[in-house]
Amino acid sequence: MITYKSDEQVEQMRQSALLVSKTLSEVAKILKPGITTMYLDKMIGDFIKDHKAIPSFLNYHGYPYNSCLSVNDVVVHGFPNKKELKEGDIISVDIGVILDGWHGDHAYTFAIGDPGPEVMQLIHVTKESLYKGIEKAVSGNRIGDIAFAIQEYTEKMYGYGVVRELVGHGLGRSLHEDPQVPNYGKRGSGVKMKEGMVLAIEPMINLGKKEVYTEDDGWTVRTKDGKPSVHFEHDVCVRKGKADILSNYKPIEEAERNNNNLMTEIMKVNKEPALSNS
Repeated sequence: MITYKSDEQVEQMRQSALLVSKTLSEVAKILKPGITTMYLDKMIGDFIKDHKAIPSFLNYHGYPYNSCLSVNDVVVHGFPNKKELKEGDIISVDIGVILDGWHGDHAYTFAIGDPGPEVMQLIHVTKESLYKGIEKAVSGNRIGDIAFAIQEYTEKMYGYGVVRELVGHGLGRSLHEDPQVPNYGKRGSGVKMKEGMVLAIEPMINLGKKEVYTEDDGWTVRTKDGKPSVHFEHDVCVRKGKADILSNYKPIEEAERNNNNLMTEIMKVNKEPALSNS
């Protein structure tokens, strides 16, 4: 069942989403070769709790950490560990919080040093595909319009693998609500979107083929061909005419630019994303 949010509830959700953005900004400030994902996970948990919120992921269906930290060929749900990150790694940092009973949930992929032009293009295209999907998140459109926009851009134009097994979702008082939001599909298909629907839109795009597998831990999802995967996610409220992005990448991007250990997409690609936060 889809739960539509009032304007007041959407504003409460915006605060949850913005706390995730702030947390991701703190991660962007300290990422460097030699740091461990276990260290990052502890910092993330402490930061969330210091802001009077609860990590959404911790103990969710038994998930044992505060965040999902997915390196290189890990698509999503990567377990933090004591292995040091190295020059050329990419890492998707996926964080959820519960603030005043409402969930925020989004993700950002960082490049530590230079992973090479092929991977930097994947990062840029995946991020841009997120905004192309968001452009379709308006009242009267259908979920398939979001899915088609993402798939058309990443798969048809660039030949990347669009993950099928994992999708975006509704968001609210629960971390995962209806409807599901795939990153592949048919234009004009699926649930018709209405104002007050809040979605976590999250393209997961592979450099190689679309096939993935889950490790024995029951969580960590990797590409079958071992090639890198990129993940970006925004929290979005469906509105008339133009979607309302509740999360904010601007402080994350600023921290990323100011960290000399990180390679930003604009260092390699001049084209700006199709849609940005105002």
